[in-house]
Amino acid sequence: MKSTKGMFVFDPSYTRRCACREPVIGEDGRPETDAKGKPKTRKIGASCPKLKEKDHGTWHLYFELEPGEGGERQRVRRGGFAKKTDAQRKAKELYDAATAGTDILSDETCGDFFLRWIKAKKSLARTTRHGYQEHIDNYLMPHLGHIKRRDLKVRHLDLMYDAIEKENAERILHRLRVKELQEARDEAYRAWVKTAGYAKREERRPYRQAFLEANKALREGKRGLRKVTSPATMHRINDTLSSALSWGIKREQAFARNWAQFVELPSVTRPKPIVWTPERVEHWKRTGEKPGPVMVWTPKLTGEFLDFVKDDWLYELWHSFIFLGPRRGEMAAVPWTEVSIDALWLRISQQIVEVAYQLYGEAPKAESVRTVSLSLESAENLVSFRTKQEQKRQEWGAAYVETGRVWTHENGEALHPDWISRRFTRLVELSGLPPVRLHDLRHLAATLSLLAGNDIKVVQEKLGHSSRQITSDTYTSVLPEMMRAEAESVIAVVPREIPYKVHTPLEIPETAWQGDLVVFFAHGARQAGENWSVGAQTRPDSDLLGLVTLVGRGQDDAANAAVKWMRDHCTSNDLELVRIENFNDQYQGEQRQEFALLRFTLARTETPSIAGWDTARPSPVGRNNRQKRARPRAA
Repeated sequence: MKSTKGMFVFDPSYTRRCACREPVIGEDGRPETDAKGKPKTRKIGASCPKLKEKDHGTWHLYFELEPGEGGERQRVRRGGFAKKTDAQRKAKELYDAATAGTDILSDETCGDFFLRWIKAKKSLARTTRHGYQEHIDNYLMPHLGHIKRRDLKVRHLDLMYDAIEKENAERILHRLRVKELQEARDEAYRAWVKTAGYAKREERRPYRQAFLEANKALREGKRGLRKVTSPATMHRINDTLSSALSWGIKREQAFARNWAQFVELPSVTRPKPIVWTPERVEHWKRTGEKPGPVMVWTPKLTGEFLDFVKDDWLYELWHSFIFLGPRRGEMAAVPWTEVSIDALWLRISQQIVEVAYQLYGEAPKAESVRTVSLSLESAENLVSFRTKQEQKRQEWGAAYVETGRVWTHENGEALHPDWISRRFTRLVELSGLPPVRLHDLRHLAATLSLLAGNDIKVVQEKLGHSSRQITSDTYTSVLPEMMRAEAESVIAVVPREIPYKVHTPLEIPETAWQGDLVVFFAHGARQAGENWSVGAQTRPDSDLLGLVTLVGRGQDDAANAAVKWMRDHCTSNDLELVRIENFNDQYQGEQRQEFALLRFTLARTETPSIAGWDTARPSPVGRNNRQKRARPRAA
């Protein structure tokens, strides 16, 4: 950089140098030696006679920037270029970066920069900081820490992720070896156990020794076993790196670009919740395999779980997880001051976070602070649990721990979020139900709410999501009931005229009615060729309420004829067809061509009068009334 009438111009110089050395000659004309008697040498540099050869030496560049503070000269030097054109290209790149504000003179390493960045981030949530620090310690420092900040490029990031994938391959092989060792240990244990009761001690000794050796081999094989870095984790590492580089660019132009934005990583697909249908449950019972990492119970399985845990100390907590859909840290932090039994609401404004099994109280994200409406049953559960707490407070006396939290152990101590998860997992195992995680209950709560006909916006606010899109993409696992309702609603749009012949007119006895509603089935069966008969019954073993026949090509025609039959009957008898449910999908294989099954819900059109409601006063239902109805459950 030269000065011309006070202006600086870009004028780099280029020299060719080599690493050749020559002896140092003293004033007396002799080669000088060091303290150990070895001859001293020095670099020849630009004066090496071999530089006349084409491939000898490398090119170096030099230019100056505008003077710094106090007029200090700022020199830029780089070397090691095979061609002069490479040096020229690099000089232009450095000059452009310096003009844009990038500090190209700093010798700070990426490792020092990462530590400086994480220290400067004062407003990070505790869990976020812990995650960033893990990424720095386990990935960024080992792979990028030694690189000078000014030299960082996207190729260095590519090399880091290549190294991670290589480590993954080694870790997978290690895990496979551990699995083989575990199977060998288990086999040796079974062989040893089989000898109990009939073999003498001397005969059992070799089997026991084989088990001990296999167990020792397993312990040694597990040493150094590490988790595989998943694609999702790679994306989180890259997000951490991107955040650091963005901060450096905004604060001090520390990088020319945010290189993390140019990295190509394996795609990540968020697992969709899968429902435990009867077929999947049967497969799990046979093989022990889960269809996916995120599983959701059906309403029937959910009811079975609640029935199983009805005598558990935390029954009301499990009920709240299922129907309110909170996060475990949110429920662990709820104080009684944020619950209104009379107004039927629970406010989530705190959360307990776990970092290295240490608990910390934090405010959740802004969108997660919310007020959740309670049903009467949920409110009565809270009253019941508070009654149980009061009983335990009296039993424990001075040893009772006062935390003010809603959900506690029997001695009043607060619940650890990880303990809640482990306790739930244990209860699921004891129940014999197909496995779900505690967090999967959020999916279940969302799905049950959607099944009840609530709008996705209502579900979003209930779960504390920042947008409808997150709720829609993540939590709308579809139960079989919703799938059938959707399928039937689509089919119902296109009316089909399937002629039928009435053999026995439909007559619904008064004993079949439940108030103003009646529910019964229409069961179709192929008789011969394309001839079908469809009979109406309340149960498989009950008498026929009516019978029609038709000519159809399959169960769809039989179903359409049954629907037309019911609609015609409702029209002629002043009834309302409330609901149609198609259960044809329960038949598999060849049965689909032989049978059809639908369930109908009919209603009488006569309804109670609304006269008098404008002056009627509802009886008060408040805290005291609910307390009288609530029965404390056994601990």
